[in-house]
Amino acid sequence: MDKISKDLSQLRQDYQKLSLSEHEVDDNPVVFFKKWFQQAIDAQEYEPNAMTLATVSADGVPSARIVLLKGIENDEFVFFTNYNSLEGQQMSGNPHVALVFFWKSLERQVRIQGKVKKLSEADSNAYFHSRPYESQIGAIASPQSTIIPSREWLEQRFVELKGSLTETTIQKPEHWGGWTVYPEVIEFWQGRPSRLHDRVQCIRISDNEWKKVRLAP
Repeated sequence: MDKISKDLSQLRQDYQKLSLSEHEVDDNPVVFFKKWFQQAIDAQEYEPNAMTLATVSADGVPSARIVLLKGIENDEFVFFTNYNSLEGQQMSGNPHVALVFFWKSLERQVRIQGKVKKLSEADSNAYFHSRPYESQIGAIASPQSTIIPSREWLEQRFVELKGSLTETTIQKPEHWGGWTVYPEVIEFWQGRPSRLHDRVQCIRISDNEWKKVRLAP
């Protein structure tokens, strides 16, 4: 075993702060997610809306990346990306996705499995124009997930677009927009001592009904 592997094998954290009972979890787990999310904000968690988005290609190869949650509408989780990106292409071919939130300061994790669909063009357009001007330029400048010649090429493209587009003339590109995740499984994980963590899983039975179970850690 090399030094790094030996060091990694000794890395441990004993979680001591909080606990979780299945009785605490609301009958609608999205309501309970919002409660935990607000507590993460109150705890000044760094980017509490950062979430891992896992997608699957048509031939079953998974990939994952961090994106930002930008809303919860009608109990669905909303985020935005380039439709031509790797995740955009994979979600267009396979709507099954997974999300993971980790809030270190609260020793909490939330796992979500569900299906995506594109947000309406009107809602995507409204959010695009609510972003900072330079972020709007960046969404147009970057051919996300494609090979580019250099960093300098990207920066030059940004400068050229910024010089030709004003805050009043800029338009949302067709290849950029929102997705919503309709959750089918939501699992709340609370770190506990001795690795005896609390795990409460909520499984969707129908649009308005969920089943709650406790899982072994």
